[in-house]
Amino acid sequence: MQAKPILVATAFVINCALPAGPAIAQQNEAAALTVSLAEPLERTWPETIPASGWLKPWHEALIAAEIDGLRVTHVLVDVGSVVSKGQILVLLADDAVRAELRKAEALLSSARADLAKAIANADRARQVRGSGALSDEKITEYLIAEQTALAGAESAEASVESAKIKLSQTKITAADDGLITSRSAQLGAVVSSGTELFRLIRQQRVEWQAEVSARYLPAIEVDQTVAIEGLGRRSIKGAVRLIGPTISTDTGRVIAYVSLPAEAHPPIGLYATGQIELETTAALTVPETALVLRDGMTYVFVVDQNGRTLRQRVETGRRRDGEVEILSGLDRSTKVVAAGGAFLSDGALVRVEGEVR
Repeated sequence: MQAKPILVATAFVINCALPAGPAIAQQNEAAALTVSLAEPLERTWPETIPASGWLKPWHEALIAAEIDGLRVTHVLVDVGSVVSKGQILVLLADDAVRAELRKAEALLSSARADLAKAIANADRARQVRGSGALSDEKITEYLIAEQTALAGAESAEASVESAKIKLSQTKITAADDGLITSRSAQLGAVVSSGTELFRLIRQQRVEWQAEVSARYLPAIEVDQTVAIEGLGRRSIKGAVRLIGPTISTDTGRVIAYVSLPAEAHPPIGLYATGQIELETTAALTVPETALVLRDGMTYVFVVDQNGRTLRQRVETGRRRDGEVEILSGLDRSTKVVAAGGAFLSDGALVRVEGEVR
């Protein structure tokens, strides 16, 4: 009689220990992650051609000495200096040149005096010609002396001009407005004619020499807009200035020369990527952070009505301003997990941000 109550109590304990139903189990399951959803957006984006290349000077000017054997006495600028056309950059010792100029000027004064005397004699000879006061031989001698003195005066004038040019060459000036990028001028050095002293980027203009696959060549035109990336946190807009006339036989690529705005001042020698923009078309886009790369495939995660994730494979296209174009695999009305997909698995339970579950 006492065993039955014990059996009933045991059965009650066993029933309490039995697993709960599926619905209760799901309620007790913890959400893997709290996620936010993003709705695909319709954008109007240009078709683009990928390109990559180096930032280089538009034109570079070499500034060199034009006179031999003079010593550098003053260097007035350095690398990074912004200079104006005609600005003095280097001064050379000019004592010897000034002495040469004074000597040439003295010789010119003497030649002009000789010329004045010769002209006076020739004028008298012309006046008495035919009168018998002077022989024809003497008259001819005076006329020839006039021509010789005139040539001597002209030669002396040329020597003075040459000395003045040499004196001006002791002041080495900027060939154009621009930025000094290289300096080899050293105080006290004796320079030779043609010795490079500075390099200058003309007008501070930098261009992007973008290499593009030759298969895109028919689509590239002058003045097309170019978006350049790889410059830290900023991008720069440019325009196609010139399309290279030859295709590299090694790489099968052609160079598009892209002008950049003067105020951009990007660093020279930097390697950058970008796109040449063509015609504008519609694009269905999601945030780049929504993409998940696994096994060489691209996926996004969506959330069903039960709060569970579903992985969907997609094909991507253009990228712009943190968004990516979805070519296929996603319906326009389907929201995707905006970020954190790398921490999710197919069928995981998640909590949607802003929803009460």
